[in-house]
Amino acid sequence: MVMKLMNESHLAILRRHMAEMIAIHADLASDEIGGAVLDERVMAAVRKVPWHLFVPAALVPYAYQDTPLPIGFDKTISQPFIVALMTEFLSPHSNEKVLEVGTGLGYQTAILAELADQVWSIEVVEEFASIARLLLQQLGYVDVKIREGDGSRGWREHAPFDKILVSAAAHKVPAALLDQLTPGGRLVMPVGPEEMQRLTVVEKDADGQTRVQELLPVRFGRLETIT
Repeated sequence: MVMKLMNESHLAILRRHMAEMIAIHADLASDEIGGAVLDERVMAAVRKVPWHLFVPAALVPYAYQDTPLPIGFDKTISQPFIVALMTEFLSPHSNEKVLEVGTGLGYQTAILAELADQVWSIEVVEEFASIARLLLQQLGYVDVKIREGDGSRGWREHAPFDKILVSAAAHKVPAALLDQLTPGGRLVMPVGPEEMQRLTVVEKDADGQTRVQELLPVRFGRLETIT
């Protein structure tokens, strides 16, 4: 039997189911993440952004299984639950400027663009940056700017940033990113060695002092730097 291809109606249903699975994951992890319910703004963005467009075409049938997927260059795109969770911890607002380190193919970028005023995103893999830039433009995300480069250095020309999200792990938070975080701002990233990474939230107070909160264990690729 020859199966028809899924249409947009099918994919929208799968996206709603994915959002329901994310809600279940959040409930099960409530002790570690400090609550059982994710912000409705975050969940609305998850239900809206067409996740399947941000994965390689051959993987579209698997796109809504809430699992990490390979995207090339030994990289993966995070499972939607982790994307939603990091967005929840970041808590971007409509009047804020966000720096994203690690654009990938642009899914997390699109989620941030749904919630923040401006998104500046840095990607070390030139091919990913080109794909994400075109796709985000096609979807109408005009307040997103992407450049290729070493994300650990931030984007000083457009600093400071109200929020910073890093979708790759490092042994410690890069000093340049902390410098570019506005007082009262927040940074979210995985921190630690490969086998002991923790999703970490760093808050910077009005005096420039930081408070660090380590949350649930995660497994991310390493943050690449350019010397």
